[in-house]
Amino acid sequence: MRRAVPLSPSSASPAARLQSLLAEIRACRACEAHLPHGPRPVLQVGRAARVLVVGQAPGARVHASGVPWDDKSGERLRTWMGIGPEHFYDPECVALVPMGYCYPGRGTSGDLPPRRECAELWLDRVLAQMPHIELTLLVGAYAQQRFLAGERRANLTETVAAWRDYGPSCIPLPHPSPRNQGWFKQHDWFERELVPVLRARVATALSVEPADAVP
Repeated sequence: MRRAVPLSPSSASPAARLQSLLAEIRACRACEAHLPHGPRPVLQVGRAARVLVVGQAPGARVHASGVPWDDKSGERLRTWMGIGPEHFYDPECVALVPMGYCYPGRGTSGDLPPRRECAELWLDRVLAQMPHIELTLLVGAYAQQRFLAGERRANLTETVAAWRDYGPSCIPLPHPSPRNQGWFKQHDWFERELVPVLRARVATALSVEPADAVP
């Protein structure tokens, strides 16, 4: 009787390679010594995803639930995007990839920055598994530093204000945290000028109506 020969990574299907990669990531313990609440990598990736949301790192609530953007920030982000949970949490529609996959813990003025090991170990490999991304949303300064590099402006506000310069396939955004309420009030052009364009581009990428599933 012929024995089954395990598939090598090169001969596995794209879907199998993605699942293998996600299993590696979820088993990662590279930062364990630096994570006060322990490792729990949280991300959402699908081969057919058209929209990529690059955030910062999970917060305490997301760490507890294991569901990306499972908090008030996620509610506001979905409102900005003009979609509901049924699209947002479909990995074949939207990929949710933070710069750091595990909750880094609290610092003196909020959550600590994302651990840099995640991007160094995994980011390029994850991005290579999503060949159909049409729109990338860079949420917060850490994502903008990584993806915009020398094209980034002096700070987050200037970068977001220059959103027209980054083309139709990339939009820099502030973090939707309730802690940023003052920023939203001070920069009312964001909701007035950028959010309608964001909703239209998300709708085009996902082939949905902009008002189809606004929370």
